[in-house]
Amino acid sequence: MSSTPGTHSLAFRVMRLCRPSLHVEPPLRVDPTDLFIGEDIFDDPIAASNLPPLISSDVTTNKSSDLTYRSRFLLHDSADSIGLSGLLVLPQAFGAIYLGETFCSYISINNSSTLEVRDVVIKAEIQTDKQRILLLDTSKSPVESIRAGGRYDFIVEHDVKELGAHTLVCTALYSDGEGERKYLPQFFKFIVSNPLSVRTKVRVVKEITFLEACIENHTKSNLYMDQVEFEPSQNWSATMLKADGPHSDYNAQSREIFKPPVLIRSGGGIHNYLYQLKMLSHGSSSPVKVQGSNVLGKLQITWRTNLGEPGRLQTQQILGTTITSKEIELNVVEVPSVVGIDKPFLLKLKLTNQTDKEQGPFEIWLSQNDSDEEKVVMINGLRIMALAPVEAFGSTDFHLNLIATKLGVQRITGITVFDKIEKITYDSLPDLEIFVDQD
Repeated sequence: MSSTPGTHSLAFRVMRLCRPSLHVEPPLRVDPTDLFIGEDIFDDPIAASNLPPLISSDVTTNKSSDLTYRSRFLLHDSADSIGLSGLLVLPQAFGAIYLGETFCSYISINNSSTLEVRDVVIKAEIQTDKQRILLLDTSKSPVESIRAGGRYDFIVEHDVKELGAHTLVCTALYSDGEGERKYLPQFFKFIVSNPLSVRTKVRVVKEITFLEACIENHTKSNLYMDQVEFEPSQNWSATMLKADGPHSDYNAQSREIFKPPVLIRSGGGIHNYLYQLKMLSHGSSSPVKVQGSNVLGKLQITWRTNLGEPGRLQTQQILGTTITSKEIELNVVEVPSVVGIDKPFLLKLKLTNQTDKEQGPFEIWLSQNDSDEEKVVMINGLRIMALAPVEAFGSTDFHLNLIATKLGVQRITGITVFDKIEKITYDSLPDLEIFVDQD
């Protein structure tokens, strides 16, 4: 078997199959009125009404009879200024290939000799730094023959999922006109680039998590985003937040059915998406925080280019703030905005058991500061409040009777929970602010 270069009857020719581009001719045409008259011609109503017909008739006469084509630069139609000739151009090279696109190639193997070749086994595969992907293999059914001057054509497709250098390897094993078995390898290299970048920010406001995704276009053509959806993990639900527009209810319904794509312009255009995430409750009255469940989900992105070439990407898992499980959690349900000085007021709290077993009984008190500052807000009555046990994944609401002894904005500090059975003191509730008025 021979594979000596330059002695082969066959040769591969490869053309990338993609949507054609518009053939644009630079518009060098002018309106004849701009050549002969100025803007002040319209100050004279008689001249303004008579001049255009004269010029148009002159242009029409010259266009049909003048063999010097002196009117070829004249603007005969307003659409001529766009520069589109009405022609489409097929790809002349591989061009830019981006991650998420489908690489489609038209391959032709030509017999340039004067003799017929027989029993042609053709293989085509994509090689990357990580793997080899077989696209075509005719080993089981070789091409019987390719006549002199003839060819055998086929199309291969590959979903591009890796960045960096790619090589399209085309090989042919055949018997030439003299019966000698020959092996022909040919290599076609191309680079896969990233079409866009996704930057995310995660913010937590109380029990709600907000995810902002900024998508930037790195290609040389506009991208029309058909879909940018966030797929939450099993512990989360997601809602896309959009700005309210001035359109009517009818327009709002039609836009939900026929969603217009979002345009992200070429060469660095960006668009921001905002999602509201909430942790699922799974049947309980309050969300159950799973320890270590900081995986929020991932984005599914699909787009099209100017002439409809599709693309699709999926981001890696987006991580949020790491959630640590608390066995016992104390939350504020209701706090009065204004309280009277030296007058008792009630602070409504909720104690939640986030374990699968009963916890308690508990004691609630206000811990003392290490500093020498006098405590302004104190418990009104017994310093220690007793609470009954709380069942597994259950909760209980209770009121803490307090009293404030100083005017102005004051802090309620050091509300502490103590488990009498386990002898565990849990973290204190974060400080609360109240306004103390004279009356």
